[in-house]
Amino acid sequence: MLGPLVISLVAVKSANEKKLADIGVRDSKLLTRERREDLFKKIQGAAVEVLVDRITPEEINNAMLNKISLNELEAVRFARLFERMQNHASTLYLDSPDVVAHKFGMRVNIYATKPTTVDGIKMSKAKGSTKIIAEHKADARYPVVSAASIIAKVTRDAAVSDLRKELGVDIGSGYPSDQTTIDAVRANLKDPSFRKHVREYWVTVDGIKQSRMEAFI
Repeated sequence: MLGPLVISLVAVKSANEKKLADIGVRDSKLLTRERREDLFKKIQGAAVEVLVDRITPEEINNAMLNKISLNELEAVRFARLFERMQNHASTLYLDSPDVVAHKFGMRVNIYATKPTTVDGIKMSKAKGSTKIIAEHKADARYPVVSAASIIAKVTRDAAVSDLRKELGVDIGSGYPSDQTTIDAVRANLKDPSFRKHVREYWVTVDGIKQSRMEAFI
């Protein structure tokens, strides 16, 4: 609920995907911070391309204010990352946030200008098109998606560390499950320089706002 949302695409040659598993790449949530940072450089060495995008709280807030879901916003930004790829990908694996997994693949397909097809959906296939496979828990199933999750997590951790120094406040991890983050938001929500880094429409933030209103009633 605090700081940027970071997404990443990692491109590897098929022959190097096993190498990712061999060096210990797996779901970033299962690794310590130190291990993720160690793997960060190794992934860059094994990959053909590593692309990263940061979605700011302001962009998230504006999207949600305009009734654009976070899943839709992520699909737009993943499509942009895909467009930036210099190498052709035969397959694009996506960790789907949608309840119906392939729906996220369809979202990315709509916004991508490069030819793509979505696994499990009947559609015309242009020559040289990339097959999109969108699945739940793809970061635990495919080493290349695990690698992307590590790149994104390390990048976000660094962004949160920089934000902590900028604000001069212990903001914890920035996640809504972190009590240090909740306490920091509750104590500093009225400060404009702090508030611009807050995802205003997160359920936890709404709860903090509501409790502050009740305190003044």
